[in-house]
Amino acid sequence: MVPSAIPKDTAEDPSQIVAMKAQSRDHLTPLQAISQGVSLPSIPLYSDADKQRAFILSHMAGAFRVFARKGLTEGMSGHISVRDPEFADRFWTNPLGRHFGLLKASDMILVDYAGNAVGGNMTRPANAAGFLIHAAVHKARPDVHAACHTHGKAGKAWSTFARKLDMLNQDVCYFYGDAQAVYHEFGGIVFNEEEGRRLAAALGPKGKGLILRNHGLLTVGGTVDEAAYLHTLMERSCEIQLAVEAAAANGVPKVFVAAEAAEYTFRMASDPESLYWEFQPDLEYEEAMTDGSFKK
Repeated sequence: MVPSAIPKDTAEDPSQIVAMKAQSRDHLTPLQAISQGVSLPSIPLYSDADKQRAFILSHMAGAFRVFARKGLTEGMSGHISVRDPEFADRFWTNPLGRHFGLLKASDMILVDYAGNAVGGNMTRPANAAGFLIHAAVHKARPDVHAACHTHGKAGKAWSTFARKLDMLNQDVCYFYGDAQAVYHEFGGIVFNEEEGRRLAAALGPKGKGLILRNHGLLTVGGTVDEAAYLHTLMERSCEIQLAVEAAAANGVPKVFVAAEAAEYTFRMASDPESLYWEFQPDLEYEEAMTDGSFKK
């Protein structure tokens, strides 16, 4: 959430409003700007690879639990990948056929870019289609440390339009401009490397969220927390867009967020640290509800 308070007598010109906001906090980072008083701390980092790995895997498992609570499960479909902090050409992913709501850190599998399981829990295989999608994204985007893909209800429904989400409210502005893209092809389950590469190319160098036509959603981030928060946000934004489209079909006009305001909101809310913190309330709730069992 970005700062939004402005004087009531300010002119309604969006560019003037944005300029006034920017002047008031242009010396602060986005995380400092949203923190009234002492800023929330930065993303935890550990010099020891094993400690960093344990931290990442616990948050990854927590993300799956949050997805389960929000109804983002569909049979064996859906996966999260997180780049290993020590080996850049390897990533962690979930085992095939295990419910998101049961996953723990100790369930995750480490795979390399060749598709070999090289560590972690190898009692079950990884998802083959998921491997091809996530491997292509990680190869194409060194800045991407985590990627999330699910077949959520609203995401699947909106994907049938093969359209970007409109800037209808403050929150969807986190996907402003090049931050969202559409993959316009659909040839069934992804079982070849070429389609994985095309999908990664559609995401582009700046993409944070991708709408896969007739399929679902994919989000990426510098942390699993960022990617997971963006995924729940994109899924909900699809739900809101569908409701708005239904109202608009009955003659209710849409009012879009002005481009200047959308760009300002994106700039002040979509940095890695702010998006990491956006996920912490859901993660903390999940930890409280489960006594942190997913961390083991």
